[in-house]
Amino acid sequence: MSDENRLLGAQFVAAGLLSREALDDALDEQSKTGKFLGRILIERGLVTEGDLYRILAPQLGLEYVDLADYSIDSSAVGLISESLARRYQALPVGWEHGKLILAMADPGNVFAIDDIRTITKSDVRVIMATPDSILAAIDRHTRMDGEAENITAQASSEYEVDDDLSNIKEVVEDAPIVKLVNLLITQAVAERASDIHIEPSEKDVRVRYRIDGVLHEKMRPPKNIQSGIISRLKIMAEINIAERRIPQDGRINVVIGGKAVDLRVATLPTVYGEKVVMRILDKSTALLKLTDLGFLESARERFEQSYKKPYGTILVTGPTGSGKSTTLYATLNVLNEDSKNIITVEDPVEYRLNGINQVQVNNKAGMTFAAALRSILRSDPDIVLVGEIRDKETATIAIEAALTGHLVLSTLHTNDAATTPTRLIEMGVEPFLVASALDCIVAQRLARKLCDKCREPYRATASELQSAGWDVELFADEEQPELFRAVGCSACGKTGYLGRFALHEVLTVTEDIERLIVDREHSEDIKKMAMAQGMLTLRQAGLIQVRNGKTSLEEILRVVA
Repeated sequence: MSDENRLLGAQFVAAGLLSREALDDALDEQSKTGKFLGRILIERGLVTEGDLYRILAPQLGLEYVDLADYSIDSSAVGLISESLARRYQALPVGWEHGKLILAMADPGNVFAIDDIRTITKSDVRVIMATPDSILAAIDRHTRMDGEAENITAQASSEYEVDDDLSNIKEVVEDAPIVKLVNLLITQAVAERASDIHIEPSEKDVRVRYRIDGVLHEKMRPPKNIQSGIISRLKIMAEINIAERRIPQDGRINVVIGGKAVDLRVATLPTVYGEKVVMRILDKSTALLKLTDLGFLESARERFEQSYKKPYGTILVTGPTGSGKSTTLYATLNVLNEDSKNIITVEDPVEYRLNGINQVQVNNKAGMTFAAALRSILRSDPDIVLVGEIRDKETATIAIEAALTGHLVLSTLHTNDAATTPTRLIEMGVEPFLVASALDCIVAQRLARKLCDKCREPYRATASELQSAGWDVELFADEEQPELFRAVGCSACGKTGYLGRFALHEVLTVTEDIERLIVDREHSEDIKKMAMAQGMLTLRQAGLIQVRNGKTSLEEILRVVA
């Protein structure tokens, strides 16, 4: 048994990563198999690859870095090709005193170091990083910048500006255009984008991704490949490529990294050509649990009391893209049992759910929300989900269904929970029906989570807290609390935020609130009554999450009026 293995094991024990018993057991296997001790410990799940590299690097006289936290210089990355970086598991990540900093998984590969030194014509300082973090950094920094640029240049050099439809088929089937479109979709999925926007302008085409609710520009291909990109997408979505004067929509199904991804495609004629927006539908969203959505404990308990009742109406409200459908799907996943008949009517059906009967609205064929809902009620349902209440007819049928013993879930566009009864009354539903059928209203917004790797603590000033509407009663014990703010690192794309969660305002319709609705009282009176009965407003929920370190004051002010 080598001294090196004993020394390495002793360092793991000293660092508190390993018990003496676990080390002796691993050393015993190492002596029998001759395997590297570090690999045995990783296979047994006792240490991570990062732990191993962190301990090994000083022994080799090298620095270890986690590339997810490292600020990588794009100009350095571009000095070697992507294929070379992958072959050597090595990536130039920056400069220091005129030397190129080279992150490597195997710093003992002298041939790779010499090769990169020759190609870059630079002296090299080697640092250690795990193979996974190097490959992830290569994906992040080389694919879009290098590959897309090369493909775009290739496609652009082959085609003149041409709007003649007779040439579209030839353009579309050409490899560079196909590669570019595939790359745009693959990269969007890799970057967790929810939407891809392809927008023609006077001189070029702008490509933007919506990531965590905010649009980021990614590239600007030249104007002469505009018709090729758009036509390729229309063919993939089975949309009429010859029709450019009216909006159209379709669907694309692709497999990326072994995972099936659905894209909902919408075209919109603009003065410079057709704009295309692709909504990326992540099927895992439909399988989320309510506990994954960000409900505060008190709000989740109030909501749970409502959806566990056998009848009544539950409405989820908020603007487009605030996660209303996700909340409803998560609720259906809880309610989905063999003993229940669940039927949904949606426009469109975005996610397919096992064990649930889903109906697609088709206005051209006369299958409106109202018509579908009438048919559903003749199909002996226990629970009905209506994608959206858009008019008086749908609202009336949904509310009557709740009053006749069904649990009805739906969405509505209102700014907060308290204005929802008023909106239904304005649609023409009788106040006494609204009061009797409504059981719970959930208003929600999506806020971005602070990146755990780079968020920064600070003491908020009194004026900052005052402008944010800091609730003294909620946080009576603290005058100057320690909060966190966004900084930005390579892990979160320099934004300071990574991922999103929902803020919820859960209004339970009690007898007191029923009376206010029947008397057509102002929504402000309904809100005051609900707050007196324990409802947290969207802003209060947001400030609690700020205090918990989950997000920043700036983000809550951005999403909550």
